[in-house]
Amino acid sequence: QVQLVESGGGLVQPGGSLRLSCAVSGFTFSRYAMSWYRQGPGKERELVATITSVAGITNYADSVKGRFTISRDNAKNTVYLQMNSLRPEDTAVYYCHAVRSWSDYWGQGTQVTVSS
Repeated sequence: QVQLVESGGGLVQPGGSLRLSCAVSGFTFSRYAMSWYRQGPGKERELVATITSVAGITNYADSVKGRFTISRDNAKNTVYLQMNSLRPEDTAVYYCHAVRSWSDYWGQGTQVTVSS
């Protein structure tokens, strides 16, 4: 019933751009804060960006500030991550996450590889 489906991952060159999407169903999307996490090879999962449910307040990891932008379209039940000026260290599996009081859900992830 609950689904978070990421898409938009792939292979890009350093300095390139990519936009990830996460399509949500099975819960009231507009009531949930949404986040993107990532996990690179041999690394722990880390929080990349967050956007709140009502006010749309955003927050970013220091490593991506000025390069990545998180946004949401509540009418389409979709959250996005626009990634610009990509670096090899951005290579990771990117995961979509939804959270509110007493509930949270994870997507299966989409691979982003930044390489020349």
